Amino acid sequence: MGFQKLLIANRGEISVRIARAAAEMGIRSVAIFSEDDAPSLHVKTADESVALNGSGVPAYLDARQIIEFAKQSGCDAVHPGYGFLSENVQFARGCRDAGLTFIGPNPDALALFGDKARARDLAEQVGVPLLPGTNGATSLEEVRSFFQGLGDNASIMIKAVAGGGGRGMRPVHHINDIDEAFARCQSEAKAAFGDDTLYVERLITKARHVEIQIVGDGKDVVHLGERECSLQRRRQKLVEIAPSPTLSDALREKLTEAAVKLAKAASYDNIGTFEFLVDEADQSFAFMETNPRLQVEHTVTEEVTGVDLVKTQLRIAAGKTLSTIGLADTPAPRGYAIQLRINMESMNEAGDAVPSG
Repeated sequence: MGFQKLLIANRGEISVRIARAAAEMGIRSVAIFSEDDAPSLHVKTADESVALNGSGVPAYLDARQIIEFAKQSGCDAVHPGYGFLSENVQFARGCRDAGLTFIGPNPDALALFGDKARARDLAEQVGVPLLPGTNGATSLEEVRSFFQGLGDNASIMIKAVAGGGGRGMRPVHHINDIDEAFARCQSEAKAAFGDDTLYVERLITKARHVEIQIVGDGKDVVHLGERECSLQRRRQKLVEIAPSPTLSDALREKLTEAAVKLAKAASYDNIGTFEFLVDEADQSFAFMETNPRLQVEHTVTEEVTGVDLVKTQLRIAAGKTLSTIGLADTPAPRGYAIQLRINMESMNEAGDAVPSG
């Protein structure tokens, strides 16, 4: 089966990106826009557009309204892009219940990988390396106990169970700093995800951050290589390089095998990114989290593999298998690609850089 009309539940650059991919596949697209986004490029790029009730971010988080507009527009599929509702289990289920295909992993996979504790449990079950840490809701007292159990020169990372994007997480190097870090993580997690549950992991003080792009069709899984994203600021990625210039062939093979093993165990059925930390001291690695969606940095993988990830999403969601879309094997990378993010920031009275605008 193929799709006839696609509602793009997002805005800006990624909405334009999805609309162009859909057009090249002969799929009509419908853009949505908040009251303050009417002049935006994504509105003009799609074949049709629908005005949302409301302005700003809340308009794009109104799942019920978006699903209703998709039905009214005669769409048979919804692409969430990244951010907003892209990892929202209720939205994915709502699309399914309304007879719309959600372009992304199935709701069970979203629920699994949206819960960092459950994802750690799965990694443990299939033998993928993990950092020492807690699985599930962790109290302040348990964080203190875990820190003390690590011995001298310990460092930990407190993290939101429902977190992502660097929010709801803080490193702690001294036991006296735990209380404040724990409270701030709880506050950030509650505001960002509606869930203030936290867990803790041992912190690798000199780590490289490597992520593996995978594609699954519900039965088979293939990886599309890695992206190196170690250059970060405040745990936000700044530079992405594909393939990684720091990995040995042996370590690259171990990382991709681990990602594929996890995805197969979850019967993964679209694209996703499996993230790992590599300890520079001994080149050991540990699974960190999975982003079950399209990533901002997907374009560097596309450049070096020649695989259009948005079109791949649409084909898998339409019932195609990896073999029928030419992805039975991993394509060899062709050169390198780099993505650099530019942050709009200003300085506050304390001399700290903060988002501007």
